[in-house]
Amino acid sequence: MASPLGSLLASEQPPRRAGAVSALVGVALCTLIVYPLAHVAPVVSLGVVYLPAVLVVSVIWGAWLGIATAALSAAAFNFFHLPPVGRFTLQNSSNWVALAAFLAVAVLASSVAEITRARTRDAEERRREADLAAEMARLLLRGNNLAQALPTAAARLAQTLELSSAAIEMDAVEADERSIAFPLREGTNRLGTLLVGAGTSETNLRRLQERMVPALEALMSAALEREALLGGVVETAALRRADTVKTALLRAVSHDLRSPLTAISAAGAAIGSPSLSPDERTEMAAVIQEEAKRLARLVDNLLDLSRLEAGAAEPHREWSSIEELIRVAVDEVGAGQDTFALSIDRELPMVSVDPVQMERAFVNVLENARRYSGGHPVSVRARAVRRLANTRAATVDPGEQELSEGKRPTGDRVIVRIVDRGPGIPPAQLERVFEPFYRAGTPGSGHRGSGLGLAIARGFTEANGGWLHVESLPGQGATFVFEMPLTDPADAGTAALGAAGTGVSA
Repeated sequence: MASPLGSLLASEQPPRRAGAVSALVGVALCTLIVYPLAHVAPVVSLGVVYLPAVLVVSVIWGAWLGIATAALSAAAFNFFHLPPVGRFTLQNSSNWVALAAFLAVAVLASSVAEITRARTRDAEERRREADLAAEMARLLLRGNNLAQALPTAAARLAQTLELSSAAIEMDAVEADERSIAFPLREGTNRLGTLLVGAGTSETNLRRLQERMVPALEALMSAALEREALLGGVVETAALRRADTVKTALLRAVSHDLRSPLTAISAAGAAIGSPSLSPDERTEMAAVIQEEAKRLARLVDNLLDLSRLEAGAAEPHREWSSIEELIRVAVDEVGAGQDTFALSIDRELPMVSVDPVQMERAFVNVLENARRYSGGHPVSVRARAVRRLANTRAATVDPGEQELSEGKRPTGDRVIVRIVDRGPGIPPAQLERVFEPFYRAGTPGSGHRGSGLGLAIARGFTEANGGWLHVESLPGQGATFVFEMPLTDPADAGTAALGAAGTGVSA
């Protein structure tokens, strides 16, 4: 809330005639007040009595009338109170000094009051402009149709700046005899035109050019970009999904990135302590290396997910050995020799896949299985099947069969099963575990991943024409099943991208 003095300084000046009358009345009252005060104080020190009148006139009517009031006060003080009284002469030099000091102080006070008034007026103008910018931002950015909001924003602009007229056009409009045009640009791109009346004052034209046009350009650019983004959204569900992913990403970044960073920072600080033994120093170094690998995996997962979401994960296919990819993935997980039990058919056929993407998919599923295996070995089995998937259609739930339509490989294919002996996955979570940032909350498991690994594994598998799903019963472990076609999906036309439904293995 503005103070009364601030409101007074920011208000328009009253008529100068009223100021002249007020100055005369104020000087007369101060002259009368000096008479009784002269009995208790030296006359030469009573010139300060006139300063309130000078300040009031300066604040309300400006410096020039304030200086005139100061001169009038000096003359009245000299004529009525400084000896010889009744004449505009002074009897001794001390009176000259007192009168000159009073006049200097009065003029200085008038100038300070005028500067304060000017700055207050400028601050008030900037506050009004800021309120106008906020109001225009609300008008231009809240709706879906920018063209419909422009007339209301232009009217608000004209009202705030007291313009005769104002209009905002989205096209390039030239000035004429009735209007002045301000082009609105973003770099070299023309956003629109601000038109104001030809009779607009120079002061308002300068305010528009220096302060309002840049703000309007920024708002127009943001509004056009927002309109373009909203225009590309077909379904409301996509917006909700984007908001969910954003929230989950922030949560993942804030927690999962902070945890290894905190561990690295703590271990790094401790390793420099001279009191550590060699064994403790080795242990701290191992912690740093392990947490750095964990951080690198999380960053890789975030980058992989962003490429999948953007549709930029185009596979670079080559004929690869599934057995070799599985063994490389097991080595990358870095677990002990007894952690995984491999059972791979001899002479397993080659598949046409991107080896880097499929290795990443196997690594993510293997890490997930190891995390939930409860210390038991994880079984990895791979074999080739040479029969059509639709021969088992009778064993597939109709809803699952509809979900897998056009995504599950048919014909000859390689099947890889990764089986853990963990707590299993509830039926309601079988598909959700493949959603980005979803973390299955199995009671008592105590495991909390980033929620990215399985989503990336499914995305890379489907990008290579395969299918990844999970089978599980609570308390009996989980089986993640990869199905990869033996023919080149690019030639057979069976490559599929996007989410796949649940189903049973062949």
